Amino acid sequence: MHGSRGCGRARALTVALSALFGTVLLLGTSAQAVSESSPARGQAGHEMGSQIREHEGGDPSADPATARNPSVKGMDVSGHQNWVDWRHWWNKGMRFAYVKATEGTGYTSPDFNHQYTGSYEVGMIRGAYHFALPDRSGGAAQARYFVANGGGWSDDGKTLPGALDIEYNPYGPTCYGKSKAAMTAWIRDFSDTYRELTGRYPTIYTSTSWWNKCVASDFGDTNPLWVARYNDYIGPLPHGWGFHTFWQYTSSPLDKNLFNGSYKQLERLARG
Repeated sequence: MHGSRGCGRARALTVALSALFGTVLLLGTSAQAVSESSPARGQAGHEMGSQIREHEGGDPSADPATARNPSVKGMDVSGHQNWVDWRHWWNKGMRFAYVKATEGTGYTSPDFNHQYTGSYEVGMIRGAYHFALPDRSGGAAQARYFVANGGGWSDDGKTLPGALDIEYNPYGPTCYGKSKAAMTAWIRDFSDTYRELTGRYPTIYTSTSWWNKCVASDFGDTNPLWVARYNDYIGPLPHGWGFHTFWQYTSSPLDKNLFNGSYKQLERLARG
């Protein structure tokens, strides 16, 4: 009798531990699913070009030996960089910066304010960017969210027009489940709403491969192009543009860019 009660207690303990362990696993799986479906407010979200690097590869430490001159050096940052030594990068020749502000309509970068202010205080011309999630909400809604959370523009000569970062879907189908016509309409909705709110058309950041696969219409007459290609040459541009305004050519040790023109031309872009 005593031995059977001991075995019964042991079996009960084993069942309880198994149930508890299974609950822990289930909670861990659920938390992982939540974090992968959409970034929470305190997380870093997706940095510019993260999905382009994943899908297209290229040399992340490319040196733009064949870049057109004149050109101006710049950089872009997000919550992945956290605190940035802006003086260091100024001394390295960086004269402009784009800073991630928002993603979709549910994420604001917790590092936006100090990064945006820090780049300005060191002397850089800076702007904000928005990581698009076209399958989550409309273009107008995301433009309004962007402007309300740091993505606006002012004619102080130190603020670049906001940028729309539209690239491979980090959560699902490459083109977010949209046809070319539907994607074009979404981008147009974002662009037109941003212009209504700020007086400027947003810069469009993308890669040639993604754009040509997912977008049908041209934006070259209205929106500056910021093209991503991690190599020492820029290659073909997305359809609709005859020239680029910015080129993101490397992600090592962080995203570096070139403005296609002189510093005075960069100032003119900022002034509008």
